[in-house]
Amino acid sequence: MPEKEKKRRPAAPGKKASHKKSRSARYSANRPEIIATCCFFGLLFAALIGYLSYFTATSEEEMINNSYNSRQEILLSRNYRGTIYSRDGDVLAETRLNEGVGEEDSQEETRIYPYGKLFAHAVGYSTKGRTGVEALANYYLINTSTSLANKAANDLAGIKNPGDSVYTTLDVELQQVADDQLNIYKGAIVVTEVATGKILAMVSHPGFDPNEIGAIWDSIVEDEDSSVLLNRVTQGQYPPGSTFKIVTALEYIRENPDTYDDYSYQCNGYFSSGTGRINCYHGTNHGQVGFESSFAKSCNSSFANIGVNLEQQSFEETLEELLFNRPLPVDFPYSESKANVVDRVSMNELMQTSIGQGRTQISPLHLNMITSAIANGGILMKPYAVDRVENDEGRIVKVFEPSAYGSLMTGEEAGILKGLMESVVEEGTGRKLSGLSYTAAGKTGSAEYNDDKEDSHAWFTGFAPVENPEICVTIIVEGAGSGGDYAVPIAKRIFDAYFNDGR
Repeated sequence: MPEKEKKRRPAAPGKKASHKKSRSARYSANRPEIIATCCFFGLLFAALIGYLSYFTATSEEEMINNSYNSRQEILLSRNYRGTIYSRDGDVLAETRLNEGVGEEDSQEETRIYPYGKLFAHAVGYSTKGRTGVEALANYYLINTSTSLANKAANDLAGIKNPGDSVYTTLDVELQQVADDQLNIYKGAIVVTEVATGKILAMVSHPGFDPNEIGAIWDSIVEDEDSSVLLNRVTQGQYPPGSTFKIVTALEYIRENPDTYDDYSYQCNGYFSSGTGRINCYHGTNHGQVGFESSFAKSCNSSFANIGVNLEQQSFEETLEELLFNRPLPVDFPYSESKANVVDRVSMNELMQTSIGQGRTQISPLHLNMITSAIANGGILMKPYAVDRVENDEGRIVKVFEPSAYGSLMTGEEAGILKGLMESVVEEGTGRKLSGLSYTAAGKTGSAEYNDDKEDSHAWFTGFAPVENPEICVTIIVEGAGSGGDYAVPIAKRIFDAYFNDGR
């Protein structure tokens, strides 16, 4: 039989043909799983690309500001650092260009701070790192939004482009008054706009001249006792003293919403429980006091009595709602405030905490935020210091709008606390603010900071006018003594400067 006519023998069972058929069958059976796996990894890869694209688009500022990002140097090789202004257009920081010698050194740049020490911590510096507004607005200061025509002309001339200008919320007059009043004392003052959260003044003593930061850097770093670089407004940690009675009072109101005004206590100048004892300031005997008069006269004994009878878990929740032991909604470096009423707390510690002593710590900025929320019906506006960004031709690049964090308390609770703080001015420890052309409300504090009961920081935090609060002022004068004697007069001069200037 011819070769082509030969019939092909069927393959024996288990031979190669059967093997091919088996492998094909297995592929067909696994095909849905393979497709699903490919789709999964494809989608995962697409999601990763999408996330990276989104992160790059939304986090450009953060990425450029990273100290490890070399793009900053590239930008600064093309642009010189922009100008920082006050809210009224006063120059707070600028780069001056001096003609150099030689083609490769046609311009020398010098960062100048016209007000020297006055805005040292608020505006900061851009040499040896960056602080203050120099750090907050670095992205805008090193970028330029000048026109294409200007860029072309500058390229032809071989000169850099001007960085964008940053307008802050800072008020030169209020800053000067606050700085003058703090004078030789160590301490801090912060002034904010209640309805917006704008920071109008931020003073921290001792300070430094940012024009000389390069020359004095080594001596500051080598001096372990130096704290001139510390911004006490945002990073200072102090016992709040009697200003903390705002917090204790709020908790008492929450636990006794219908009967808090019925409270009564006989003050004999001290309160004791177990082995612990709390004395009123200078041993003052306040006699029979109610809830409002306890607050107005800042009676330690009465508030220690209130504190030991509070429900501790509820008190802890109130502390958290007021942002103790939690991050603050701000963009600049700060220290977290500390307070504890539940974790292995003795009765003596609870008494101390109730009057703002013991291990309780707070920054002036945080106390200002709580006070502002009271003035604003319970709503906290996020503090901020940069108002807008403009290019060299005055075109607005970006505007920073006020932003609400949320409610720290109800409007009713804020109204009650506002009334208590008004009574401090009208009949209590803040009487130096009464009878003026404007109304004011606040709380004083004398915070002991060592074993010597005579040593205390002087506190005041408050707002004005009471009817429609515009500004909030918080002051600490380290080691000065009584808040009513030292901090309240400073607050008065700041309020005077604001309201008597026709604002």
